[in-house]
Amino acid sequence: MTAIEFEHVSKQYRLGLVSTKTLSHDIHRWWVTNVLRQEDPYLKIGETNDRSTKGNSDYVWALRDIDFKVEQGDVVGIIGKNGAGKSTLLKLLSRVTGPTTGIIRAHGRIGSLLEVGTGFHGEMTGRENIFMNGAILGMTRHEIQAKLDEIIDFSGCERYIDTPVKRYSSGMTVRLGFAVAAFLDPEILVVDEVLAVGDAEFQKKAIGKMKDVSTGEGRTVLFVSHNMASIKALCHSGIVLEKGSVVYSGDAKDCVNWYVGSNISELSCYEEITESMREIKAESRKVEIVSVGLKSDETMEFATNEPLEFTIKLRKKDPKIDHAVMEIMFNNQYDVRIGSYISETIDLSNIKKEEIFTLSVVIQNHNLAKGRYHVCFNICQKDLNAVPVDYDIIHNVLAFCVEYNDYIKKDAIIRWPEDWGSQHFAGQYILS
Repeated sequence: MTAIEFEHVSKQYRLGLVSTKTLSHDIHRWWVTNVLRQEDPYLKIGETNDRSTKGNSDYVWALRDIDFKVEQGDVVGIIGKNGAGKSTLLKLLSRVTGPTTGIIRAHGRIGSLLEVGTGFHGEMTGRENIFMNGAILGMTRHEIQAKLDEIIDFSGCERYIDTPVKRYSSGMTVRLGFAVAAFLDPEILVVDEVLAVGDAEFQKKAIGKMKDVSTGEGRTVLFVSHNMASIKALCHSGIVLEKGSVVYSGDAKDCVNWYVGSNISELSCYEEITESMREIKAESRKVEIVSVGLKSDETMEFATNEPLEFTIKLRKKDPKIDHAVMEIMFNNQYDVRIGSYISETIDLSNIKKEEIFTLSVVIQNHNLAKGRYHVCFNICQKDLNAVPVDYDIIHNVLAFCVEYNDYIKKDAIIRWPEDWGSQHFAGQYILS
């Protein structure tokens, strides 16, 4: 059974003023749409919602021709950059605002958690807000009372449940809001990127509850998040939005891989470090990284057991620095740290101030599984008897691929699914 259906749905916003600016245009719009029953002439203009460019029109399409169906009991992840239209889509579904064109069909009650504090009255207590939200969802007082203890217990706000919500922290508000939305039996649960406000314990509870709601109780969940791990763990299917349009849909893992792959930087084997790449300010850099390079052929593809050879050029800024340590850290395509190399102490006593010197590092058998990777560099001081000091930190440079497992044979040793992890550990065994 289809729970949600978007049929050629679009949403247009006017920047700045609400009307068409002139009385004659407003009258013309009213005459065409209400008397002649024709399409609004002012909807034929407008630009795509691209926040990175300056537009020439006062009209912006936040969503354009959205067309998809969601089956009952499915958990759908909505993925996209900021400004892609994710929150607008959920607001249309939750009837916070209406579509400019198109039809939205939803079968059943909708419980929404769109923003911190949405639907809560600050002057009312947590308990009173629970009853008010339940009434808005169409539940009787008896039904709400039966769920009250579970809601309060899940939220962790029992001590403050009779305190006005305006005195709650953002985390407490999200906890109570999610508990209300999840436990008051809506057939469709809509959750925007609000779980990020909660702590790790609550996020784990919330994701577990959404799994229970979808699998055990057969309810439909639409979930917006920038946390790709949560999307993959929770959702069955996904939709990728870009500039107000659906650019990809399918299995949740495929959507995440498509989204991450479309936004990852181009492969690069050399980076000259600019000021914008650095984390440490100029006045605090005692040694700074000038450039980094990775020895490679034209493909930038490496095998699991192929050595990674780095060339790092550095400049000594403080003549008092006589030693340092180089850290090279590897992040996968989801920007998750999966491994690090830490050098032994490097003697800099013979390097003069402002002198540029070169450090070569070879990492044998890195054992990275198939995928894309970025590298981070940190030149620092890490004595056991002193407080660690970072001299210069560079994030996410030198993008490269690992495409196969065996450097000599150029063939995969074994199929390596993503679920197995980012690293293929080398080892030995004895058969006796």
